[in-house]
Amino acid sequence: MPENKLHAIVLAAGKGTRMKSAMAKVLHQVLFVPMVYHVMDSLAELGVNSLVVTGHQADKVEAALAPYNTAFVRQEQQLGTGHAVLTTEARLAGKTGTVIILCGDTPLIRPQTLREMLAVHAAGAKAVTVMTTFLDNPTNYGRIVSTAAGEVVKIVEEKDASPEQRRIKEVNAGIYCVDLEKLFPALKEVRSNNAQGELYLTDVVEIIRRSDSKVVKFVCQDSRETIGVNSRIELAEANKIMQERINKRFMRSGVTLVNPDSIFIEKGVVIGTDTTIQANCYLTGNTVVGQACEIGPFSVLNGCRIADGARVKPFSDLYGQEVGCSN
Repeated sequence: MPENKLHAIVLAAGKGTRMKSAMAKVLHQVLFVPMVYHVMDSLAELGVNSLVVTGHQADKVEAALAPYNTAFVRQEQQLGTGHAVLTTEARLAGKTGTVIILCGDTPLIRPQTLREMLAVHAAGAKAVTVMTTFLDNPTNYGRIVSTAAGEVVKIVEEKDASPEQRRIKEVNAGIYCVDLEKLFPALKEVRSNNAQGELYLTDVVEIIRRSDSKVVKFVCQDSRETIGVNSRIELAEANKIMQERINKRFMRSGVTLVNPDSIFIEKGVVIGTDTTIQANCYLTGNTVVGQACEIGPFSVLNGCRIADGARVKPFSDLYGQEVGCSN
């Protein structure tokens, strides 16, 4: 899909009440960076410029996202996800094509998954493609009501679901591809007559389908990618999954990680082949470790340059330093 026909909206206005925090939810860190950074990085790999909706602590969220050179729209009152997207109408006026909508609290979504979803959306005359996944315990998630042919009829939020609908295991992952020409007219039909008194973005699915437009689903096979971080428990889970994902990438590339569960590596770090990293190490920032190095246990490297063949002694605490092979 040509870049000028693809747009993105990132919803980052929420307070995150269940985090029990004075800090905006999307600024809580997953593997050393605000969780919203992971979402922005995935979109950047698609070559799309994002429009970020901010609200709670907007100044701080916008300042944190300065490295991404993105545009912002403020949702002054948090009246629901549908209202949040509606605030972007003026910025997207006159544009055509597809808009991908996702939340800033879904740090585990992979760019490849988004590419696959966009390909499904582009294959045929679809107005909306909804990302879904299956959960053994779907509590707190919107349920997908669909036809036998796989078309989505509607999304029912848990608080509004009937006992029968709550037994549905297929849930809304909160990521959508929508035809821009259909999006805003549908949003203007959304009403707040629901359990939370909010304008639900999910309601556009049923509204658009009523206009004889095609609404389909893209099933994300790995439900972990769709985790929305709404509590400290989910934050810990996201950190664990991201740690495992990054560590496996390094091990597949020829790096030995001794006790990988105890090793934390920021995703921008570079490590050469045949390097061994002992247990309980942290590698962060723009650290670059050469080939055939030995990083001793309980070491912290932040923004360091480690030469090929160098040995970092156990319990080292290095910030912005260079280590040669004679150390």
